[in-house]
Amino acid sequence: MSYSKHLYMTLYPNNALIGSQLLPEQFAKHYTCGSSRHYSGKVVFAEVALDYRNPFFPIDEVLQELVPHEDGRPKATKFISSYRVLEHVDFSAIQNLYLVTQEGYCLELNSAEHTAEHQANRIRLYTEITPMRMMVLSKYDFPTFGKYITDPKIKKSAPIQFYTQLEIDLPMFVDEFEQNPFRSSPIRTVHPSTLRDGYYELLKHEDKPNKGIALDSHLDEFSFKLIRHGFMFASQKETKFFPMRDHHEIESKHYKFWRTM
Repeated sequence: MSYSKHLYMTLYPNNALIGSQLLPEQFAKHYTCGSSRHYSGKVVFAEVALDYRNPFFPIDEVLQELVPHEDGRPKATKFISSYRVLEHVDFSAIQNLYLVTQEGYCLELNSAEHTAEHQANRIRLYTEITPMRMMVLSKYDFPTFGKYITDPKIKKSAPIQFYTQLEIDLPMFVDEFEQNPFRSSPIRTVHPSTLRDGYYELLKHEDKPNKGIALDSHLDEFSFKLIRHGFMFASQKETKFFPMRDHHEIESKHYKFWRTM
């Protein structure tokens, strides 16, 4: 039996380029609950154009090895690279983006132009997914933050970064926490006082644009429902944006994903 071949770039929990004979939905299931290498948590990956080539990757060599098992099962994964992957993949080769819940349910996102208007003088919460994986409070709007964290003059930067913004009303949260010290954090593994103190620090120092609050993205610790705009690939020269789909659409058309997202 013949199977189609695919190139997938995992973005969370690791960044790797992988050859596979599985369709995206099958790849999502395999990565979360079908592999002998146990993994429990969310997965984010993108499909890369099958004809994409970069000398950094031995793509042709690996694709030749992508053959079914002796019993006829498709080859699920054949790793091409797991080092400095994102910075060697052209944005034009990135096709669809897939969000996967811990249970293996998959949601496809399509790229689009980012046209949202951004409120001035607002402090936002970003989570960097790969290659850097910090959570950051920032005064920068969504695309400007990408320009900042890919600036080679900045010590905490990368040539390309994949990140998202969380839908959290920080002034309201801080006000509620001040009135109720038992108010839980929107990010389970980030203490509410950490968010509060970082927020006040940015308010106090006008010349300070960013404040790191966690050394990991904590993507497994909050629902995909908290994603504000969508997901952004950014470099100094370009961006590629994948907007989050409307919640009502997800609930009506992808209920299993919605129930576990």
